Order: sequence, then C-alpha cells, then structure tokens
Amino acid sequence: MRAVIQRVKYASVTIEGCVKSSIGQGFLVLLGVCDEDTMEDVEWLVKKIANLRVFDDSEGVMNRSVIDVQGEALVVSQFTLYASYKKGNRPSWFRAGSHEHSIPLYEAFCQQLSDQIGKPVGTGEFGADMKVELLNDGPVTICMDTKNKE
Repeated sequence: MRAVIQRVKYASVTIEGCVKSSIGQGFLVLLGVCDEDTMEDVEWLVKKIANLRVFDDSEGVMNRSVIDVQGEALVVSQFTLYASYKKGNRPSWFRAGSHEHSIPLYEAFCQQLSDQIGKPVGTGEFGADMKVELLNDGPVTICMDTKNKE
C-alpha cells in the first residue's frame, strides 16, 4: 500500500462538476493499493498517518498529529502510485491492485482512519475521473509504503 500524505489548509474532490467531498485543515491522502496488500497493511498505515506529528504546536514545532489538532482527512484512490516507468515513456499500471482486491481495502482504510481521528473521512469515488483541489500547508508532503516499514 502506498500513500502520499499532504498537510493541507483545505482540499476537495470534484466528480463531473459536483463536489463529492471537502475538508478544512488536515490531510489529503492519495492511496494506492496493490494485490499483495492486506488488512495488516491497512492497520499499519492508518496508525502511522493518524499519529503523524506534522502539525505545529504552540512553539511552531511540528509536534502535533491530525488527532491533536482535530483535523480532517480526505482519502482519494490513486492507482497511478503503482506506475511502472522502467520501459519507455508510457507508464504501465500492472502492479496496481485489481478493483476486486483494492476497493475493500480502500473502504477499510477510510473507515479505520475515520475511527482513529474521530470524524468522517471524505472520499473520492473509486475509478472515477476526479478533480482534486488543495492548498498544501508548508508544504508538507510525505510518502509512505507499507513494504518499507523500517
């Protein structure tokens, strides 16, 4: 499982001209799933993201989590995080998970993150053409991969 986590002032996802989800301060998470991913990966990644201390404390030091600042989260499925670009200039996505495997893990990730932060998590729509808008705060952008837990 791969995630790109962006600390944002706000973020939204629009599908066919209609805003599906929007959040204020918090995290925009772009989430990619591969067929080797399991619920163990979901649980590890949710815990890491929910407790990631990248929000400023009263001293201006990144020492607070999204839970601490009562922030929000928007999770957008992003199969292109598994792009293979070794041959030629046109990427392939053969490493991305199938819909049958990815959708339940994506939904479990969203539900567990919601449980961790104590708020509903905004979502996109799996497989849809989405327009994502955000104001990156910092900017702070962190990439995580459950296959690199060390």
